Amino acid sequence: MGFGFIEIILTLCIVIIIAPRLGKYIANIFLQENTILDPILNPVEKIIYALIGVGKHTEMTGGQYLRALLSTNLVMGITVYSILYYQTSLPWNPNRLSSNNWDLVLHTTISFLTNTDQQHYNPENTFSYFSQTTALGFLMFTSAATGLVVGIAFIRGLSGRKLGNFYVDFTRSITRILLPISIIGAIALVILGVPQTLQGTLLVETLEGRSQYLARGPVASWEMIKVLGENGGGFFTANSAHPYENPNPASNLLEIIAMLAIPTSLIHTYGIFINNRKQTWLLFSMVLIIFVTLISITSIAELQGNPLVNNILELQIPNLEGKELRFGWAETVLWSVTTTSTMTGAVNGSQDSLMPQSIFTSLFGLFLQIIWGGQGTGTAYLFIYLILTIFITGLMVGRTPEIFGRKIEKREIVLASVILLIHPMMVLIPTALTLAYPISLSGISNPGFHGISQVVYEYASAAANNGSGLEGLNDHTLWWNLTTSLSILLGRYIPIMCIILLADSMSKKLVSPENRGTLKTDTLVFTTITAGITIILGVLTFFPVLALGPIAESFKLGG
Repeated sequence: MGFGFIEIILTLCIVIIIAPRLGKYIANIFLQENTILDPILNPVEKIIYALIGVGKHTEMTGGQYLRALLSTNLVMGITVYSILYYQTSLPWNPNRLSSNNWDLVLHTTISFLTNTDQQHYNPENTFSYFSQTTALGFLMFTSAATGLVVGIAFIRGLSGRKLGNFYVDFTRSITRILLPISIIGAIALVILGVPQTLQGTLLVETLEGRSQYLARGPVASWEMIKVLGENGGGFFTANSAHPYENPNPASNLLEIIAMLAIPTSLIHTYGIFINNRKQTWLLFSMVLIIFVTLISITSIAELQGNPLVNNILELQIPNLEGKELRFGWAETVLWSVTTTSTMTGAVNGSQDSLMPQSIFTSLFGLFLQIIWGGQGTGTAYLFIYLILTIFITGLMVGRTPEIFGRKIEKREIVLASVILLIHPMMVLIPTALTLAYPISLSGISNPGFHGISQVVYEYASAAANNGSGLEGLNDHTLWWNLTTSLSILLGRYIPIMCIILLADSMSKKLVSPENRGTLKTDTLVFTTITAGITIILGVLTFFPVLALGPIAESFKLGG
């Protein structure tokens, strides 16, 4: 058991070492400074820019940046929907899989387009290799790049720079960050035992003389961008609990680090843009402390085990239900907290089998979206809370709210409020409608407090663009496909639009010289206040559903 905690600590230490170095590399890319890949990629990118008709140094306004982002995503969505719907007429379909219902295809397209990857289907027998690689795999790169450039544009706006060019940022995100790391990571996974093939399902004879079908495919390439890009969708139904996706502790460690790499690094990228590493480490430490706290709560809950089981056995054993014994309780705990904190959504065990306290921490991560948050957008959310804290503390002490010498006024607060309010709306409203008709709509397999958690989790996962779920819901229905699609769309694009507009507004403001009345944001006191306001807002907004779900279930088990 003690070794489990050592595993967690060593993994976090590796991430802390990687983050500032990768953060500097990302900053160099988007500041268009020299990087190690320039000799290889500069000629390639010149061709790409020439084909799409943009200049490397062409700047966009906020409106132009937003229109380019939305139109690009719309074209990609329509293209991928067509591929998925007409897959029977397309190549690379060795298992001869047929087409699927329009609502499932719509939900899958929207889910992968928005970096959510919520799957209401069985991956092994639903989509062909062509659909998975050229459509869904393609979106795993582009959706991650979309989120990443939104975060970069927001950082530029806060630092007083112009927002840049969407097409240039989008291209460089893929060619210089996502693709190189994915290639190296996929090769490492192949070495560790993850298959990479276009051959169909394998028929084998077991020791008992029976036939068994082994699903396989281009798994390694899918797996790496799944975790690196915070996509989370599994090539197999069991996701990263499947031995072909995650065969051993070494692959498990690699995938956890990949999930954390970019979101932890972007805070350091921000520090380089504003030339204030002190605030970088304060914010990084704030998020890390919250992250470690959630890991600690989950570890204690899973290590103590289920009291009902322990009373029957008259033993104190960890909660091993739904966990891969290849990884044990510790690696499952770390993965569970990581996947809901980074908005990845991949799982290496059953989220539904976690103790109520662990489900509480998972939901808490989905509700806050800043520990470490989604790809790029999570960093933007962190600074939205920072802006809100500046506004509140400025009013409390009678100082004009400003960040980096730029005043925070009505427009900025309205946009920040919309960003923070759309998420609870997309979770709580559909949850209330679904729970009003528990038999006809929700499809809850586990009634009671846990059933409430299942429904809340599904919509929280959709609205936060996470994609994981508490399995047991009958979610492959018209109701679930359409309502979660709506939560996914609004939870993704309304915040993105407001973030870009807010960044554009901040970039145009005049800088006021610092004076004695300036509220400093790079202090321990201010960072502590930011953490308090963030946690209080998150808990208060969702406390009723937390009380009716995991909190009530925990008291029931304890009683």
